[in-house]
Amino acid sequence: MLWPLTLLGAVAGWSVASIPGALLGGLLGQAADRRLRLHGWAELRERLGGAPLPGDEVLLFILLGRLAKSGGTVLQAHIDQARAEMKRLGLDRDAQRRAIDAFARGKTGRDNLRAPLRRQRGRGEALLRACWRMAWVDGRVSQAERELILLWGKWLEVSGATQEALSAAYAPRSGPLPSAQGGSYQAALRLLGVTADSEPAQIKHAYRRLLSRHHPDKLAGSGATAEQLLEATERTRELRQAYGLIRQRRGFR
Repeated sequence: MLWPLTLLGAVAGWSVASIPGALLGGLLGQAADRRLRLHGWAELRERLGGAPLPGDEVLLFILLGRLAKSGGTVLQAHIDQARAEMKRLGLDRDAQRRAIDAFARGKTGRDNLRAPLRRQRGRGEALLRACWRMAWVDGRVSQAERELILLWGKWLEVSGATQEALSAAYAPRSGPLPSAQGGSYQAALRLLGVTADSEPAQIKHAYRRLLSRHHPDKLAGSGATAEQLLEATERTRELRQAYGLIRQRRGFR
């Protein structure tokens, strides 16, 4: 951990009184760091009137934007997932606008996220859940996505075992995607409640509505049994697989 006032105090003390001054300056600086709860230079700049660290919701969508862009191309599935997160959080119009701006900001990759994440350690698991949802939305997690989330988990002080459990909760079932032919395609249409003639916008709307209704996160904290959570997880995976199958067959993103 880098304590900025500790370092500044030690340097200033050294310039005045060599080693004894550095020791005294470092101790005084460390006391100031702890009192002000400074964990890095970004937080010090904020206290001195620099750019503020992002708030809770802004930070979340910066993370999601960074993940979406980490593979080089932001897919429609990433945008749909960001919208689903806005709906899940119940954001009003102004908050949605801020979230959209934060998502675009995250795609630039310019933010140093270590300091803001360290300040969110109390809600680290919730942030990482959203990140794993975004990473798995296209059915696979790239190496770049995995490395980012694991790094963020380290800064949030979330264990590796918890990270693996969170990832597994949103991973698609093992096995190849069924063929986009015959009965499998018809079954996917029935699952989403659409037809072969439905417009892509109708299919997307049906998918989002069903995903929102059956997502296991809606049951979290409601006293649902483990069996109910498992059923919701399986249903969500089936919906994602069906939607991917229809997009493959119809050729839209």
